[in-house]
Amino acid sequence: MILPAEKELRAVLARFAHARMEHDVCPTSHTSRALEDAIYTLCVITGARTAVDALATADALLDRYTDRRSVSQGDEALAA
Repeated sequence: MILPAEKELRAVLARFAHARMEHDVCPTSHTSRALEDAIYTLCVITGARTAVDALATADALLDRYTDRRSVSQGDEALAA
């Protein structure tokens, strides 16, 4: 699987969260379609088959991005 860029992943997660909230507050055919599209995009970007798996994968990827950033910042501190 090709790893998505952190910024792209965060944008897709934000789109999903927005669609989920809109659909939960006032479910319509429009909000349902927006949520389905957001789930599909999230599944594609994470390589998962379900929304639950996609969210778990996204969390793991975000942890990896955070770990990389921590290591990079630690290396910069050592170099200074």
